[in-house]
Amino acid sequence: MKNNIKMVAVDVDGTFVHSDYTYDIPRFQRILRRMQDADCRFVVASGNQYYQLRDLFPGYYDELSFVAENGAFVKDRTDLVFAADMPKETIHAVIDLCEEYPEISNVMCGVNSAYCQRGAVSQDFFEVTSIYYHRLKWVDHFKDVEDQILKFAPTVPEEKTYFYYDLFAERLNGKAEPTTSGHGSIDIIMPGCHKASGLARLAGRWGISPMQCAAFGDGGNDIEMLRYCGHSYAMENASPDVKKAAKHVCPSNEEDGVLITLERLFE
Repeated sequence: MKNNIKMVAVDVDGTFVHSDYTYDIPRFQRILRRMQDADCRFVVASGNQYYQLRDLFPGYYDELSFVAENGAFVKDRTDLVFAADMPKETIHAVIDLCEEYPEISNVMCGVNSAYCQRGAVSQDFFEVTSIYYHRLKWVDHFKDVEDQILKFAPTVPEEKTYFYYDLFAERLNGKAEPTTSGHGSIDIIMPGCHKASGLARLAGRWGISPMQCAAFGDGGNDIEMLRYCGHSYAMENASPDVKKAAKHVCPSNEEDGVLITLERLFE
């Protein structure tokens, strides 16, 4: 089967990897070779930190491209294409807002590292967060950090995810915007900075159109990307609004839905 797909973008959690964070490496590497033979690029598109994402592909991450931190950090193989730079005023507004609600556990995400504030979150929270942020440091106060800030990643009680989503949208009033994959995880990002904007930066560099792009996702923060790409696949385990945004539904992440579909597309 011949197709015109020149870029494939995949979300990670709930999409590409199983719930234990594994994937079938030999099978994926076989598919990747076929994609490369067809002059198609593979893009890892996630809310997670670049340093964590590249560790999923040890030894060959330089062959892949990354839209990390929900579009705030974009790499074309070894070249840095884009890194968001949140203005100081916005950074302080987010910090102050989150400090009004002690049940929020906040992470500040920079180009060099991610940060947790001493006294504001527990050691347990820090250890769980380090699974997703392979560069993570304790700091005395967020406002003292000298780094280029990409986004914030507050964790809230799961049943209050959409309460806080609405609160952030209202109180930040366009200075920064919330996005969520559900389950108590919210990212606060620069306006217009999402996975689709990251893919558009790469597509522009590579001279390809959205119709030549395919995307796979399962969460709310994948919707822009699924709408952007001409070929879009929601996972069977995706939420209903994500399935509505995609053109197709493929088997779940536990059933290797991404790999099954790519084997069909790149026979």
